[in-house]
Amino acid sequence: MWTQLKQQFWQGRAVALTTFSIAGFVLALRWAGGLQFLELTALDRFFRWRLPEAVESRVVIVAIEEADIQAQGKWPIPDRAIAQLLDKIKSKNPSAIGLDLIRDLPVEPGNEELNEVFASTPNLFGIEKVIGGAYGATIAPPPQLAEQNRVGAIDLLLDRDGKVRRGLLAITLEDGQTKESLAARLALKYLEDRGIEQEVVDGDAGEVKLGKALFTPLNANDGGYVRIDPRGYQLLLNFRRRSCTQEPCSRFPTVSMSEVLEDRLPPDFLAETGGTGFEGRIVLIGSTAPSLQDRFFTVYENPLAGVEIHGELTDLILSAALDGRPLMQMWSEPLEVLWIVVWSGVGAISIWVLRRMRWKLVGFVALGGGLALGSFGAFQAGWWLPVVPALMGFMGSGIAIAGYQLYLEQKERQTMMNLLGQQVSPKIAQQVWRDREQLLKEGQILGQKMVVTVLFSDLKGFTTITENIDPETLMFWLNDYMKAMSQIVLDCDGIIDKFIGDAIMAVFGVPIPRTTEEEIAQDAQNAVCCAMKMAEKLKQLNQEWYEKGFPTTAMRIGIATGVVVAGSLGSQQRLNYTIVGDSANVAARLESFDKSLDGGICRILISEQTHDYLHAQFPSQLIGLAQLKGRKQPMNVYQVPIK
Repeated sequence: MWTQLKQQFWQGRAVALTTFSIAGFVLALRWAGGLQFLELTALDRFFRWRLPEAVESRVVIVAIEEADIQAQGKWPIPDRAIAQLLDKIKSKNPSAIGLDLIRDLPVEPGNEELNEVFASTPNLFGIEKVIGGAYGATIAPPPQLAEQNRVGAIDLLLDRDGKVRRGLLAITLEDGQTKESLAARLALKYLEDRGIEQEVVDGDAGEVKLGKALFTPLNANDGGYVRIDPRGYQLLLNFRRRSCTQEPCSRFPTVSMSEVLEDRLPPDFLAETGGTGFEGRIVLIGSTAPSLQDRFFTVYENPLAGVEIHGELTDLILSAALDGRPLMQMWSEPLEVLWIVVWSGVGAISIWVLRRMRWKLVGFVALGGGLALGSFGAFQAGWWLPVVPALMGFMGSGIAIAGYQLYLEQKERQTMMNLLGQQVSPKIAQQVWRDREQLLKEGQILGQKMVVTVLFSDLKGFTTITENIDPETLMFWLNDYMKAMSQIVLDCDGIIDKFIGDAIMAVFGVPIPRTTEEEIAQDAQNAVCCAMKMAEKLKQLNQEWYEKGFPTTAMRIGIATGVVVAGSLGSQQRLNYTIVGDSANVAARLESFDKSLDGGICRILISEQTHDYLHAQFPSQLIGLAQLKGRKQPMNVYQVPIK
C-alpha cells in the first residue's frame, strides 16, 4: 500500500509540475505579446465561421462609386452635387445623416448652397479627424457644422497587423476635451428620437447603460490584446457575417449617389428597406470607390470602405441598445489565467490517465476539439475566450507528459530487459510488457507465488569430453549446443532461468502467473514437448559434430511441476529473474536420478504432478516409487520414451 501511495504521489507530482510549468511558459509568452497575432488570427477565423445574421436595415449607405466620380467629372465632388444629394435624402425623412466626406474647405461650385443645406438640416452630422501622428494628419470639420456641434470623429484604430478590429465611441484629447465618433453621434440621435438616453452606471469603470446594453470600454490587456493603447472609449467590433449571393457583398442596404440624384432607387434596395428607402433610418454617405483608397482590412477576407466600418460601429450600438445583441466581452485576467492553467492540467491528466496510444490520440483530439468548439460556442454568445493559449497549454502539457511517459517506458523496458535479457521469447516479452505495471515495482519484479513446470537438462559424460578437447574447441562446441537448445526453449514458450556449465534450467509458466488448470497443464505439456524437441535437435547436432570430428553426446532431462516463488533476486547492481521452490530441486534431482537408467540419446524423467497434467498427450511409463536425493518422502517417477 505504501508503495502504491508513493508511486501515486510521484505521478501526481509529475502531472502538477508539468501543468504549472507549461502554463507558466504560455502565460509568460502571452504576457510578452508573443501570442497576440495568433489570438487575433483565431478571432478573425471565428468571425468568418460564425452563423450568418440578418442585418436590421436601420443603417443604409449612399455610396460614391467610380461611376459617380466619372459622372461628376472631378474629385472631390463639387459642393453643389453634395447639396443636391443631401436635399434628396432629407426629403425622405431619415432619422440622421452622416456625411463621411471631407468638407473643411469649399469645393466650388455650390458652396453657398451646401452651407444652406447644412444650416437647414438639424439631423446632419459632418466629420473631423482628431488623432494625428501615426494615424495621419488631423482634419478639421466643416465650419458650419462645427459651430452647431454636429460633427463626429472618423478616426479608426489599426492593430499591429494593419486590421481594424476596434471602434472608437469617444476620444479624449490632451486638453481634456471629449470628441464623440460619427457612429456614436448618429446612433445617439437615432435612439434619442425613440426616447432612449445613455445612463452612467460606473464612471470610474466607464460603464454606460444604453437601452438594453451595458457598454464597458476595452482595457489594455483585454482578450488577446497585450498592452494596447486604451485611450478613448474603445469597443471590440462585433462584426456580423452576412449571407450574400453575389459579390461585392454589401454590409448594409446600399445605393449609389447617381441613383439617388436620378430618383431611381433599385428594387433590391427598396426591398431591403421595406419599400421606404431612407425614412426613419440612419443614412451614411461616403466613398466606396477603390481609386480613393479609403479601404481598410478587417476580420473579413476583403477590405471594407471606411463608411462601411462606421456603419458597422453604428449598427453595433443600435443592435445592442434596441435588440440586446451581445457586445463582445472578455474575462478578467485572473479568470483567463485560471482557464489556461486548467486546460494545461487537462492535457497532462488526459495523457497520463489514458494508457494506450490509440486512446491517447482519440482523447487528445476529442478534448482539443471540444476546447475549440466550446470556445467558438462562447464566441457565438459574445465571449472572446483565450482559445490559443489554452490550446497551447493543453497540447504542450500533453506532449510533455507523453514524452515523460516515453522516458519512463524506456526506463521500465530497460529494467525488464536487464532482468530477463534473452531469457524469454518475443511472445512472452510482449505479454510481460503489457502487464508491466503489475510486475514491475521500484525497478524489480516482485516475487509471486505461482505454479510452474521446471525443466533441468544436463549432458552425459561432459567431464570426460572436457578432458579430451582443447578449451577453444570446447567453447565453440558448447555454444553450438546451448544456442540450439535455448532457441527450442523459447519456441516452446519457456524462459531460460540459468546456464550452469553444460546444464540448462528452463521454466514454463512465468513471469505471468497462470490462473487456470488448463494453463498450468499447457505449461507442463510445453515442457515435455520442449524436451522431445531437444532430443531431436541433439540427434541432428551429433550428426554435424561427427562429420566435423567433434565429440558426440547424449543428455538427461528432469521435469517437475509445482509451486514456486518467481521474481528478481539480487541487488540493484546485479539482479536476476529466477524461481525459488521445491519444484526446481525436484527437476534437478530427476535429471541426476539413477544415471544407469538408460533413455537413449535423451532420457526424460518427469514428476507425478507433471504426468497428471499431460492428460495422455505423450507416451509415458512408470519407473516406480523413488527416493530422490534430499527429499524425505518418496515420489512416483515417470519416463517419457524417445523413439
